[in-house]
Amino acid sequence: MTQSENSGPDTTGIDPVQLNKKSTFTFECHKRVKCFTRCCRGINIVLTPYDIIRLKNRMQISSNEFLTIYTKPELLEKTDLPVVTLKLLDDEQESCPFVRDDGCLVYTDRPSSCRYYPLGVASLSHKEGADDGFYFFVHEPHCLGFDEKKQWTVEKWRQDQGVDIHDDINAAWTDLIVHKRSFPKNVMLTEEAKKMFFMASYNIDKFKDFVFKSTFLERYDIDSATIEAIEQDEIELLRFGMRWIKFLLFKEGEFKLKQ
Repeated sequence: MTQSENSGPDTTGIDPVQLNKKSTFTFECHKRVKCFTRCCRGINIVLTPYDIIRLKNRMQISSNEFLTIYTKPELLEKTDLPVVTLKLLDDEQESCPFVRDDGCLVYTDRPSSCRYYPLGVASLSHKEGADDGFYFFVHEPHCLGFDEKKQWTVEKWRQDQGVDIHDDINAAWTDLIVHKRSFPKNVMLTEEAKKMFFMASYNIDKFKDFVFKSTFLERYDIDSATIEAIEQDEIELLRFGMRWIKFLLFKEGEFKLKQ
């Protein structure tokens, strides 16, 4: 998810300078940096499908419980698609619910936007190419991490933070959003289509029940290997859901109804 217009700190009025995967920078964040955890307050983070899976499993609650407690729904600009943002605490600093003065309680399962920081990715504004992509620095005056000496390329940073894995798992979801953005503004989705997009994207437990406890498998011709995979693996279920949503919204793909 982008930090340019949909998540991360406010960068209004700052034109992003395009970086590619080979671009270099110096940055490091640790407890000895005076601004430690300030970037976790007053933020707007759109959560990705894989973010929800990681966080709800970390907390050992259902996706529906996580959505209810920790998120708020929004419509993504220029797409009319439903997404969720992280619900902040009602304190003076509007803090992330998972941040403490000594760091993040869910650091190993933190969201994609947190992993990218201090970089943003404009994959929803510019379709990310196979080679370079479109990355930029998130400009925050208080951030002292750039004064540190550790050197990175964008590519190494993504690998070190594990965001390359997040991007790969979220790729089909991101492609759906990019696809919808290309539609004329007057082409609107039905409320039922939006609900299905939301369920397959975010409420993975409810989507699993929808597939296995409704008439879904009676209506669609799904091979046994796929059925076994999506029943046992949430990532496979998410990817399956994105293929189905692509077929449902855009009539693209190879989902076949049973005779």
